[in-house]
Amino acid sequence: MIRKYYTADFDAVIDLLRLNTPHYFDATEESDLIRYLQTEANHYFVYELSGQIVGCGGINFRFDCGKTARLSWDIVHPLRQGEGIGKKLTAYRIEQIANDNTVERVCVRTTQMAYQFYEKMGFRLERIERDYWAQGFDLYEMYQNVV
Repeated sequence: MIRKYYTADFDAVIDLLRLNTPHYFDATEESDLIRYLQTEANHYFVYELSGQIVGCGGINFRFDCGKTARLSWDIVHPLRQGEGIGKKLTAYRIEQIANDNTVERVCVRTTQMAYQFYEKMGFRLERIERDYWAQGFDLYEMYQNVV
């Protein structure tokens, strides 16, 4: 089940980040996620299975004069990766974005560890910046047009 994030989900989301550190995230990113959840999580969602939060991800609107929306803070429990949770969360958010007639494209900013997942979802790589997130964590900026 995909549902809206509530503040009561905070600890579970932080736990997911920690379970994916250091493979997908650098430890220094935890404070960024905490700030995001406290101030910017208006369009953040969790994937719940049997009462457990096993995935999460958000949307940030209003980039590029409202024409671009950005997927943010996508995290899936390491033991649940490969089960389609990330794909379902991504597709769900793209559907939400498509409901906004002003948005023309979707951006995802990820790393070299996850960009191939987004390629399979139809995103095109447009920019790479080395050591952007932290040492060894490069920025892979990708886009997809809203259909």
